[in-house]
Amino acid sequence: MAELPMGKGVSAGKIASNVQKKITRAQEKVLQKLGKADETKDLAFEEGVINFNKQLVEGTKLQKDLRAYLAAVKAMHESSKHLYECLDDMYESDWYGRKDVDSLFEDSDILWTDFHQKLVDHALISMDTYLGQFPDIKVRIAKRDRKLVDYDSARHNYAAVNKGKKKEGIKITKPASLLERATPGWAQGILSAHNVAQTNLTRSQAEEELERAQKVFEEINIDLQEELPSLWNSRVGFYVNTFQSMAGLEEKFHREMGKINQNLNDTLEKLENQDVSRKTGSQGVRTSTAQKSDRTQDANHTLSPGGPPAIPKSPSKLKPAVPPPPKVTPSKDMKQENIINLFGEAATPNISVTSPTQYDAPATANLLDMDLDSLQAATTPAAQTWDSWEATEKAAVTEEAVAETETAQECTESTESVEMPESFLFKVKTVHDYNATDSDELELKAGDVVLVVSYGNPEEQDEGWLMGVRESDWSQNKDLGKKGVFPENFTQRM
Repeated sequence: MAELPMGKGVSAGKIASNVQKKITRAQEKVLQKLGKADETKDLAFEEGVINFNKQLVEGTKLQKDLRAYLAAVKAMHESSKHLYECLDDMYESDWYGRKDVDSLFEDSDILWTDFHQKLVDHALISMDTYLGQFPDIKVRIAKRDRKLVDYDSARHNYAAVNKGKKKEGIKITKPASLLERATPGWAQGILSAHNVAQTNLTRSQAEEELERAQKVFEEINIDLQEELPSLWNSRVGFYVNTFQSMAGLEEKFHREMGKINQNLNDTLEKLENQDVSRKTGSQGVRTSTAQKSDRTQDANHTLSPGGPPAIPKSPSKLKPAVPPPPKVTPSKDMKQENIINLFGEAATPNISVTSPTQYDAPATANLLDMDLDSLQAATTPAAQTWDSWEATEKAAVTEEAVAETETAQECTESTESVEMPESFLFKVKTVHDYNATDSDELELKAGDVVLVVSYGNPEEQDEGWLMGVRESDWSQNKDLGKKGVFPENFTQRM
């Protein structure tokens, strides 16, 4: 049979004693569970043990979460560091605030490192110290449970010894008497003394074992009875200190980090403003050149004869920055000019007006001797020509006035004969074709007559645009379903 290995300071007797204790405790627990042996109960201590286990679970969870929080802070530090390094790599040396940015990056790295270290010192180490006392108390509680079993076992053994000795004394009365009778006289005293000594020894051993077990149990039990309530009450102060420290450290960290971020934001904002100013300057040069080019094109376009006028921007778009060209309407001045142009050839009759020196001088030196008949013949054609020109001019003016009056009468008669829309304003005649570019615009051909109507909402009217319906469409349908907008400068008011 192989021998049990024994380490330093361990003897065979001690191993045997420990084995015997385990066997005795196992027997005692079985008897207690079967109800054949009573068990010492301490309800206050049991409640303290329950609180201890709860406190241990809560503290362990807090320690785990705190370590995870610190790991997250460290990871956040690394991520922030990499992010700033990326910006630092992209930040060109000639940009505004290059040195300031480098300094802010260094301050941020130092702040993160300091924050993590202070969390370790004021929270994690304190947490580890707090939980460091639980393992020892837990071992002592388990030891107290074992010593309580030993105490109950010694107590039951002592009671059994006393009870057994009483029964044994009753049973051996007669046999002892017979033995004493059979024993020689000189030996009877010795036998009686031996029996008494043997009984006293067994009782004494049980009593000593009981006293020793009770003493060991009470020593450890008293200490735990004081420590467990104190440990339970200490959790409030510990939790307060821990979270206050973390809150204070976080508040300071975020305050300082906020300053760094604000400085970085200000630096980047100034960089942006400088960049915008630079781009604006370059764009201003390009815009000036473009405007000069546009003005040249506009001037060339203005000088180019013929073609329809410029189309104003569509009402569905923004209002035009530059108003459309003014509409050309007939006026008295134009009529007179047209009249002059019309009679330009008649205004220069083919007459010969010469000075008297161009004629042959009469033979007579006296005016009375001149031939008056020849002088009258020379001047009569000119007088007749000027009279005919004046008459012809008056006739042309009269015909123009009559034509204008007839046109107005025709327009009035046409307006009176055809029922106009309620919102009718006036008529216009299209002088250039207009191709609609949107669904709300009116397609026009040169010569179309359009009935101009008012906008339902005056604010919707765009400068240079009118609302109307072709007279032909209105005459057929008598509704404004085909109305639309059109550029005013493509028409002439009638």
